[in-house]
Amino acid sequence: MAPQQSGGVILLDVAAGGGTFDRSMLERLGHPVTVCNGPEGKLCPLLGGEGCDMFEQAHGIVFELDLDTDQHRAVVQRYRDLAPDLPIRVVVTPAQAERYADLLEAVEVWGHDPNVADLDGFACEVEAADRFAEP
Repeated sequence: MAPQQSGGVILLDVAAGGGTFDRSMLERLGHPVTVCNGPEGKLCPLLGGEGCDMFEQAHGIVFELDLDTDQHRAVVQRYRDLAPDLPIRVVVTPAQAERYADLLEAVEVWGHDPNVADLDGFACEVEAADRFAEP
């Protein structure tokens, strides 16, 4: 029997071919996960003003890209600008958390690989945001 879908799609941003993120945990909690590795060698469509279907369908975002890259910081900023109420988690090193504190002010930061408790709490926040979202 397939798990009951309890919340919306989670958009997971990870580096192409990389990332240690265990998406299966969120899927077991009933949240389908869409992985975005970004357009290879091109500007992210959100930054180019084209929009992004994956972003439009996301009910929560876990961002696990290198914030030391200009485009990656711009994507986080764009997420914040377009959807200030969307649950967003950004996985960073402690040095990045300090260096980009202003950018990260409106999102929750994980300074470690997310564990079961982190993912469960995030899934609950996504469900709550869905439940109380404006129709």
